[in-house]
Amino acid sequence: MAEISAKIDLQQDGIYAIGYIGKDSERSVGGLALDRISKLGGLMEKVVPDIRSLQKPLKEQYRRDPRSSRITLTAKGGETGTPLSCSVDIGRAIYQAEAHTGVGGTGTAACSGDLLLGALAACAQLTCQLVATAMGIQTRHIEVTVNGDMDLKGTLGISKEVPVGFDAIRVKFNVDAPQATPEQLRSLQEKTEQYCVVLQTLLHPPKIAADWVSN
Repeated sequence: MAEISAKIDLQQDGIYAIGYIGKDSERSVGGLALDRISKLGGLMEKVVPDIRSLQKPLKEQYRRDPRSSRITLTAKGGETGTPLSCSVDIGRAIYQAEAHTGVGGTGTAACSGDLLLGALAACAQLTCQLVATAMGIQTRHIEVTVNGDMDLKGTLGISKEVPVGFDAIRVKFNVDAPQATPEQLRSLQEKTEQYCVVLQTLLHPPKIAADWVSN
């Protein structure tokens, strides 16, 4: 049984930015209105955007024009010099992927299982941060860890009795919010799980259409 894990860690609940600012600076960063800035020797440590203000015009637009909220994301795989690795182009960045060491890969790049769990970890982390910020929950630390188990005999075709793919995925949220009430933490959990796109997609998978083109 192979276990793959992905972990994303953010110290506190904001968006990290590096830059020097004046002691009493209240300027915006990256166009974001700042609610609070923690400073350490003049180094800007944390930026907390006003999530409600950022999302308000978007929500208003989607209500006025429901079709404008529909988006299509695209990822494209490409060959490399070996059948054990590939490139993944998502439009804004290109990642390298490789077969897991358990099926012959070298272990120098993420396998597709890593990328799947990483997508879940990223989505859960971001959703939790956004919800906590929108709710005004002060946090010292938010960390999401995702683990997934699979039996490699399935993908290697050794046993027809073994399913191909993950047979268990676990998501662990570590939230340090000393001042939050139990009610706030319950609401944070409910809203985070409800609005996490990747989590909901895995829980309620859509139909997948495969189209083969031969040249």
